[in-house]
Amino acid sequence: MKKPELLAPAGNLTKLKIALAYGADAVYASTGSFSLRQRSAKEFSKESFAQGVAYAHERGKKLYATVNGFATNGQLGNIERHLEFLRDLRVDGILIATLGVASLARAVAPQIPIHVSTQANVLNYLDAQVWAELGAVRIVAAREMTLKDAVQIKDKIPNLEIEIFVHGSMCFAYSGRCLVSAVQSGRFSNRGSCANDCRFNYEIYAKNPETSALFRLQEREGEGTFVMNAKDLSLISHVQKIMQTGAIDSFKIEGRTKSEYYVACATNAYRAAIDDAASDKFEARVYEREIATLKNRGFSDGYLIKRPYEREDTQNLDRSIELGTHQVCAISQDGEFINVKDKILPGESYEIFAPRGFEICACDNEIGEIYELDGKPYLKFKKLQSRSGKEFSEIHSGNLNEIKLPAKLAEFCFLRKEIE
Repeated sequence: MKKPELLAPAGNLTKLKIALAYGADAVYASTGSFSLRQRSAKEFSKESFAQGVAYAHERGKKLYATVNGFATNGQLGNIERHLEFLRDLRVDGILIATLGVASLARAVAPQIPIHVSTQANVLNYLDAQVWAELGAVRIVAAREMTLKDAVQIKDKIPNLEIEIFVHGSMCFAYSGRCLVSAVQSGRFSNRGSCANDCRFNYEIYAKNPETSALFRLQEREGEGTFVMNAKDLSLISHVQKIMQTGAIDSFKIEGRTKSEYYVACATNAYRAAIDDAASDKFEARVYEREIATLKNRGFSDGYLIKRPYEREDTQNLDRSIELGTHQVCAISQDGEFINVKDKILPGESYEIFAPRGFEICACDNEIGEIYELDGKPYLKFKKLQSRSGKEFSEIHSGNLNEIKLPAKLAEFCFLRKEIE
């Protein structure tokens, strides 16, 4: 069975490194003002973006640059210079949403493959064929596309790669064509600065235009007022089924603005699912449990597997975010010390979440103990000692002191604790 590429989000240089450590084959990232995630683009300077490209290439991995915003006339000159910058870095692909920018990219950087963004809303083989004729090597399918349609496109245009979103936030509007953020706060979603207004809690009113009488509409109990809040996409349970079609070339995880742990956990889970499916060892419940450790809005399988009108579980009407099953307590960037993210206490047990393939060895010394329980590695501190040797009785998020680990662990490992 053909393995698809696993493509993970890289919101900054650290997240890029984490994504690759946890099994991504490629990452997507941006710098400048031309992608649909301006917040994450600002976390990359030109220098750190260049470092990210080099870091990926040194490890035999790929980096795709997003230039998928909807440009105005005043931005075209800057976009041309940005494409020249990406050309000189030799990124592995450029994600583009519009015909004009695609034409410009072919002229400025003809050697860099063009990937058609999901914002271009490719749903059928005629649109896909036109993009292929214009030089695109890959389409990122519209999120509304079905798996059956993807198979038909691959049958018609076998040399065109198809990339799909398999996990992450979903927009309540059709292919992200939303103006709510622009109307309410002047932030334009299709230029990369969406304010996520669909996640807000709304009260609904009806007005009589003749009398100006205003009535507040009462929602049925239990339905809440998060009327536009779409659940998150998760296709982790369907990885094997999708792979069996042979039609999908790349599995994409959404989330450049999400946490370091999100990048690690989602990438790790889909890496395991892909590898196990290819080896005929697929166990959906194993990957579902991992994904459930993440904060989420509830999960839906979106549009790919079945039409949304076939069930009524695509929205979370009660709240905009839900806690996952686990709390992330710390991260270690160098494997020797941790940065605290929640609260660490001596004598408490914390599960070690590390990149796949890293062997965690048991130890017991004055700093702490590393041991195995129910097939999982755990760590228990005996004392909390900083780099300078200072000791703490407990340490909380916001304290910038790095705490020594009892033994060397992998770079970018996490300590997490199940929420009771």
